Amino acid sequence: MTHTPPPSHSRPSPGDKTRARGRLSEDEDFRAARFWVIDFKGTTPRGHRPEPIEVGILALQHRPVVGPLPTGYTFHSFIRPPEHAPLTAMDTAQTRIRAQDLADASSASVVLGKLESQVPTEPVLLVAHHAPTNADFLHAYRDACPRLARTTLIDTGLLARALHPGLDSYQLDALVSHLHLLPATRRPQAKDDLKITARLFRQLLGDAARRGLFASLTDLIHATGHPPKASQPRHPSLF
Repeated sequence: MTHTPPPSHSRPSPGDKTRARGRLSEDEDFRAARFWVIDFKGTTPRGHRPEPIEVGILALQHRPVVGPLPTGYTFHSFIRPPEHAPLTAMDTAQTRIRAQDLADASSASVVLGKLESQVPTEPVLLVAHHAPTNADFLHAYRDACPRLARTTLIDTGLLARALHPGLDSYQLDALVSHLHLLPATRRPQAKDDLKITARLFRQLLGDAARRGLFASLTDLIHATGHPPKASQPRHPSLF
């Protein structure tokens, strides 16, 4: 388990009226929020829910002129799956995670409890590509990470659909190729996908800013947020 501490310190459409109400970068809530890009990898045992085997976090915060940049905080850990959900050859082929990577790993409850303890006091939103999968893992272990399990996830897939309608695919690799973010070849582990998702998020927010698509963090959440299963507040909440 590794982490780097931080330094001190109804969906609208692209033509909605939010276009004319101001700039997202001027919104106080948006400027104050920490965006934790999160990615899980997991096993999919037959007859059981998926179980996490890796989790990573890369924290971003808005900076004037340049947009969201890394704060310096990262977290990465392999996770030992329960006996009923062992790592399979197919899992290794898809994630490149090997049995020896998990041999000394802690359980999901321990790892996510550690991550939970590092949630900052500042407002935090999670960011993920295909947010429901990540939300399901957090909900399954909500006793270990109650704040994270109650935190809204911004879905970069939904954000991409709002900004680039009509693409053949909104999978991460397809968007990376379409937006020319990185070479097509990439490693599929969580820590690698984090960097790519963070770059995608920054690119899409830049596209949104150029179009004046969102005037506030609330607009962004309403358009692209995945509400947490652990709680369904009437208004989007930050932690």
